[in-house]
Amino acid sequence: FVSSQVEILDWETKKQLCFLDKVEPNATIREIRLMFHKLYPRWYPARQSIKLDPKGKSLRDEEILQHLPVGTTATLYFKDLGPQIGWTTVFLIEYTGPLFIYFLFYFRIPFVYGLDERFTSSPHPVVNLACICHSFHYIKRLIETVFVHRFSHGTMPLRNIVKNCLYYWGFAAWLAYYINHPLYTPPSYGKKQINFAVIMFLLCEAGNFSIHVALSDLRRNGSKTRKIPYPTKNPFTWLFFFVSCPNYTYEVGTWISFTIMTQCVPVGLFTLLCFIQMTIWAKDKHCTYLREFKDYPSHRMPIIPFLL
Repeated sequence: FVSSQVEILDWETKKQLCFLDKVEPNATIREIRLMFHKLYPRWYPARQSIKLDPKGKSLRDEEILQHLPVGTTATLYFKDLGPQIGWTTVFLIEYTGPLFIYFLFYFRIPFVYGLDERFTSSPHPVVNLACICHSFHYIKRLIETVFVHRFSHGTMPLRNIVKNCLYYWGFAAWLAYYINHPLYTPPSYGKKQINFAVIMFLLCEAGNFSIHVALSDLRRNGSKTRKIPYPTKNPFTWLFFFVSCPNYTYEVGTWISFTIMTQCVPVGLFTLLCFIQMTIWAKDKHCTYLREFKDYPSHRMPIIPFLL
């Protein structure tokens, strides 16, 4: 075979950072990242963005040099992505926080509401139920993070963890403060409203989990190749007939049911923000599917069947 040469330039200054000689044509971008890392130890592979064009997209790890539109001497561009943190670690931090923060308010820690005896417990059973449901939701997320999720991108910028934690932890504190407040009033329609909400909550949690398992099964052997998800024998996955991201549909349904259960304004606002954010993610993912697969089902919508 004819060996290739790889020149790596800084994406901004166009200054040559290194010149790799005698690179095998079937070398992957991951292998080139590792070669670059040996020369510049501070830029570990997850921190590197390698591109064909300074303003283009980052090349994927599995892409092969000889399949790229380059000659025997390939010019690639490097961008420093900054310190990175693994997605598993990110999710564990994001989801552990709300779990314990909620308990601070549920157990009426003295400095939160005061020392008065009437502040140490709630007369409303729905407050206990809300704590169970909130805890179940985040424990489920932690279990999925460890045992179910397979991430297409291994890391994210370390600086984003602060923003993400402020969002999840901050909202958990805000919701918990009002739901566990001594002056909290239960839902207007009593047990009927609460029971309906609990059933809806459990169905949406089961649906969300089922979708995550189905998506994980598409990458059983560690493959990062994107595939079209289809419904399975599990009825909860049949939502794939109508939407591209039913996991987000079920997630929004979970928070709508929690809003109905608690009849609490801050929960409703959090649900609205969740819906907006997940709609953005769903539309983006839907567009990616349409771009990558010519045979992608045309009747699917991003998040809400027939509408959005």
